[in-house]
Amino acid sequence: MTRSRRFYFQVLLWLGIWGALWLVDGANTRFVASNGLAFVFQTILLAGLIFYTAPALLFKKKYIYFTLISIAAIVLFAWISYRYTVGGPPPRPLGAEIRGMPQLPPPNRAPSKFFIHSLILALSYILGTFLETFWFAQKKDKETVKNKNEALKTELKLLKSQINPHFLFNSLNNIYALSVINSDKTQQSISYLSDMLRYVLYECEQERVPLSKEITYIENYIKLYALKSSRPFPISTDFDIQDGTIMVAPMLFIPFMENALKHSNIEKRQGTFIKIAIKATNAEVQLRIENSIPKETIYKDKVGGIGLENVKRRLQILYPQKHTLHIHNNGTFIVKLVIRVNGKD
Repeated sequence: MTRSRRFYFQVLLWLGIWGALWLVDGANTRFVASNGLAFVFQTILLAGLIFYTAPALLFKKKYIYFTLISIAAIVLFAWISYRYTVGGPPPRPLGAEIRGMPQLPPPNRAPSKFFIHSLILALSYILGTFLETFWFAQKKDKETVKNKNEALKTELKLLKSQINPHFLFNSLNNIYALSVINSDKTQQSISYLSDMLRYVLYECEQERVPLSKEITYIENYIKLYALKSSRPFPISTDFDIQDGTIMVAPMLFIPFMENALKHSNIEKRQGTFIKIAIKATNAEVQLRIENSIPKETIYKDKVGGIGLENVKRRLQILYPQKHTLHIHNNGTFIVKLVIRVNGKD
């Protein structure tokens, strides 16, 4: 709600209150003459509050200046409205001046117009201050949430940018190795890489992708890796997908598989293995990857992977309180990830 709309809302609110008081007083013109100037000053006070004192002083934590200016304005306007109000107290009954007439007891003295107008102006100003503070707090909350979402989106883009170059680097390394071993397989590997790049460049720009496309990407990645040798690698897969249209975050599973390929020493084949299982229902997606841990030290390349911390952070952002991740290192390295999804949403 804009400042102008908030101003009109408060003016109409007090106009309604004054109208109700006018009807209670008998809808006479004396009420309008006595309080019309107070309503004008009330409107001026609200305008000053909404358009100046609140944004320039109160919301910038200049509380002393705000308090002093507010009190001075209320007192000044109350005095002017009291001093220049049309009409005055009703005249004294003439019968009281007639000698011999019994004197009536003096009526209870009513509060002065200055006090009444001061009270009304103060109440309207306090209510306006409360409403402006409430609106300001709501606006700050929305800005905080918006800024947080923008920061999370930026962080997600950064995390994804760390994934894609690493994938490309590994794939090109594999194709380079194939070009030395078998030129025929090089063409096949380029075909796999083309499909994978198309997925990464176009599909992964979306927040969610169908699970079936993520599975296809993983299968192509394994096929591309398998072309490095004429002998099969001890890699087994088990994909039990009830509905491939379930939407998941892209490139979420591949870092676990890359980690398994990198640290299992699968190229030695003997005594090594990688088992990949993905099961999906309409309620959740389960990933389980288990790989062997070599006894000898593996000399890794200088360019490291993105690490599991990257994936953990993406999971915290994309699936807060909707995922469980367990990583065990007890003879074999096991990753268990469960993501709670809501069908195709």
